[in-house]
Amino acid sequence: MACVHTPDFAVTDLYRLDEGGRTAAFASFNRGVPSLIHFGRTLPDDDDLAALAVATIPNVGAGQIDPFQPLTLCPLAITGWQGHPGMVLQDKDGRDYLANPVLMRTEADGAHGVQFTLLDRANSEGIQLVISATLDPQTGILKLSQRVTIRDGWSCSWLAAPALPAPTGMSRIIDHSGRWCGEFRRQATGWRTGAHLRESREGRTGHAHFPGVTLATASTGEHTGACLAATLAWSGGHRMLAEELPDGRRQVQFGILDDGLARGEIASPELLISWSDEGLNGVSRSYHRHLRAIQAPIDARRQREPRPVHYNCWEAVYFRHDLEELKTIASLAAGLGAERFVLDDGWFRGRNGDTSSLGDWEIDRKKFPEGLTPLIDHVHSQGLRFGLWFEPEMVNRDSELFRAYPDYMLGPDDQPSGRQQHVLDMANPEVRAHLFGQIDAILSSHDIDYVKWDHNRPLTGGSPDQARGFMRLLGDLVQAHPDVDFESCSSGGGRIDFGVLKLANRVWLSDSNDALERLRMQHEASRWIAPEVQGSHVGPRHCHTSGRVLSIPFRAWVAAQRHMGFEMDPRELTPAESETLRRVTSWWKANRAFLFSGTLHRLESDDPEVFAEMTVDAEADRFILFAGQAGASAQIFRRPLRMAGLDPAARYEISLVNPEDISPLANRRMISSPDAPQQHLSGAFLMEHGIRLPNAIPASMTVMEGRRTTREKTDD
Repeated sequence: MACVHTPDFAVTDLYRLDEGGRTAAFASFNRGVPSLIHFGRTLPDDDDLAALAVATIPNVGAGQIDPFQPLTLCPLAITGWQGHPGMVLQDKDGRDYLANPVLMRTEADGAHGVQFTLLDRANSEGIQLVISATLDPQTGILKLSQRVTIRDGWSCSWLAAPALPAPTGMSRIIDHSGRWCGEFRRQATGWRTGAHLRESREGRTGHAHFPGVTLATASTGEHTGACLAATLAWSGGHRMLAEELPDGRRQVQFGILDDGLARGEIASPELLISWSDEGLNGVSRSYHRHLRAIQAPIDARRQREPRPVHYNCWEAVYFRHDLEELKTIASLAAGLGAERFVLDDGWFRGRNGDTSSLGDWEIDRKKFPEGLTPLIDHVHSQGLRFGLWFEPEMVNRDSELFRAYPDYMLGPDDQPSGRQQHVLDMANPEVRAHLFGQIDAILSSHDIDYVKWDHNRPLTGGSPDQARGFMRLLGDLVQAHPDVDFESCSSGGGRIDFGVLKLANRVWLSDSNDALERLRMQHEASRWIAPEVQGSHVGPRHCHTSGRVLSIPFRAWVAAQRHMGFEMDPRELTPAESETLRRVTSWWKANRAFLFSGTLHRLESDDPEVFAEMTVDAEADRFILFAGQAGASAQIFRRPLRMAGLDPAARYEISLVNPEDISPLANRRMISSPDAPQQHLSGAFLMEHGIRLPNAIPASMTVMEGRRTTREKTDD
């Protein structure tokens, strides 16, 4: 506790957290809501936090409110804050109530956190605000959340996660938009007076609004410069705003988007904040470590390889499920290297298209007279595991479920449909109990170790309780079936966030299997999502969503960057294509443990047609590099590619993993071949000058590997 007086206010409470090479410092002015006065580089132990707090306050000019009030973790209108508030309350008559909390207690929250408890000055017995902060020692991520308890009959129409001040000099706002089959489209804007606003009103995370933002300086790149990123761990509708006030101050807020009025105790989801002075890759590394940490309990429950090669039958047969045909396809997939066979949409009663049967989760005896067991037994005989598709939150009007329980449908009867389907009311415990019973019966009576969980339409109404109901149902199934892997699929990438990833250990990044689209979106998704969590499949020769025809080497190597799988009819492959796919799959199996434990670095290629990244192990002894060529470059020769994460003093032996896939036309004479004996290069050279790769044609991939050949000796 410290106190510093100025003519207008006193610094009454100070607290700092020091973990993971970061400092988070908080200060309360006049016992009001605390402010985050610093998050970033570790401050000196003897730094005067009180003086630092005062130094964050600008001088007050004419025409402004006196005394001046700082940006707090929950900025409020009562203080004179002119920007977007962090909380909006209504009294029992529906009128906005200007809460004015006073700090009552500051307490340690575990070994690495702090909790601030505040009571409203006028309604101390009815309104309590609790703000929690934790600084993770392993990742350096700051986790912020808050909850408010309000009086009976009162309501809350907005509660943000704690607000963030934008650090000085971070002039760029970077986030991701997208669409179905075109997720994770990077966009950037600058600050201006007013708010940069992003909202998802789909009732799910959404294809167009990944709940994350990165602030960066004008010079920040992949490897250098300062940046700060934040993401909301929430799987429903949300709002993000990055706001600049006329006085020049800037804030970032995230919160649940709720068109209704919450009552009782309302809690914000956790906001995960990462700071880096090592470029955009620095914040990505923090999020990858965080994701691996929350996934560790999921993987620990499974005494097996958690990332098998998938085969999904959707783009081979769609709704046409014939037992003998599926057996044939499973055998061919196993011969190509698949390790899990996933039966997609079409296996349940009456499901011959997308117009009927959603909600009737019973095996279709016309397609499978003896149930799924004969197919599962055959799949197992081929050395494959078995997975199954569900879309639990949806219903068709033409279904036994809807005819029996029309009130289970969410929203009015005259609402529009989407893909011939409607949404079930997941806030209704009867609906969740019904769905749990049906899904549990299938999983309990069959040897199934994977569920693809789909969600193929946005909502036309509903509250955050819909997303909470989904999480409860999924959580109950995870608890009941700890050996089952769950994938979050929502017509592709419509539900990807750090909330659902506490329960699901894979996401279907997009319904697009177009390798050119995947090359870009995988690269951008890696800013948040670790590579092993991103499902990526080798699609058909003729892509069903884009119409492109792409080569099998390119399709295979793009999938090999992430959690690899196949999703095509293997009967279409020529012998040469089959051999290529087996070769790439075999390589991926031998290297997946390395790819999914090392550090991923996105590389700066100086060519917008090249998407390059490399994975380096903890000792910088080995790396694997992927360089995808999307289109034709402006220049004739491929530019040297500067690497990252290596030991400058070490020498590395460089080899080309896929020489078979290099274009002889683009490389009529190979002068600087990566697999030549003389290619033993220093880490310093590779990071400063780069490696000159073989020239590449559009829609191709170059894969390289490097191993340390020297190590500096140290004295004992």
